[in-house]
Amino acid sequence: MVTLVEDSARPGAYLVRIGGTDQSYVDLTDPLRLEFDYVQRIADVIDEIAADGERIRVVHVGGAALTLPRYVTATRPSSAQIVLEPDTELTAWVREHLPLPRQSGIKIRPVDGRAGIAALRDEFADLVIVDAFAGARVPAELTTVEYLADLRRVVGTAGAVVINVTDSGALAYSRRVLAGLTRVFGHVVYGAEPATLKGRRFGNIILTGSDAALPEQSLIRRAAGSMFPYRLMTGNQIPRFVGSAVPFTDDDAEPSPDPVTGGAHFG
Repeated sequence: MVTLVEDSARPGAYLVRIGGTDQSYVDLTDPLRLEFDYVQRIADVIDEIAADGERIRVVHVGGAALTLPRYVTATRPSSAQIVLEPDTELTAWVREHLPLPRQSGIKIRPVDGRAGIAALRDEFADLVIVDAFAGARVPAELTTVEYLADLRRVVGTAGAVVINVTDSGALAYSRRVLAGLTRVFGHVVYGAEPATLKGRRFGNIILTGSDAALPEQSLIRRAAGSMFPYRLMTGNQIPRFVGSAVPFTDDDAEPSPDPVTGGAHFG
């Protein structure tokens, strides 16, 4: 069930709730306003890898209310964007209640993230953003080393991949995703709120991978200066944090932890 909750403080801004989980926040009057902190951290990557107004090609795995595609359209109007969203009913609902701007350049394909990425040619995208949930959990097939290798094929040696997962406690799940990223990409960044890193709060983890050098220091400054600061790990911190964790494979993949049993809220 999809519920639209209007922000009483901002006319034209809405929270999209799916099955009791707050999935998206969209401000139709100001698409640059990103309410969720983890979404802003993804936007930081966009802003650092492409100058304002620069045309980029972005693939979004997971659509929901299309918050980040709207952001890219507003900041880089000529960009080409493909959204892989298998839930056609959700897409139709969003188009009706939260319509996209005209000539947005956003194309939505009714296909899951695994099949949709497999259908793209080599070096198709400058950036792939994986922000897909089944309920409140990341689907198992979107974090395996085989899938990460296919993402790397699509972005080539110059592009980047950003993945949003959720985790808690000892962060065993996201460590395994990070282990997969380090196996596939030459440069990796891992970010989370301090309380999540300390195991005190269930929260979003933002992982970025690329074969090209990432703007690590700029991303660190942006994250540290936000209203809800994120801590980013880079360079030699990454292998120490991964420790003995091994990547997920197609044979042993599992969805991200359940936020209910994890003991905290989602988003």
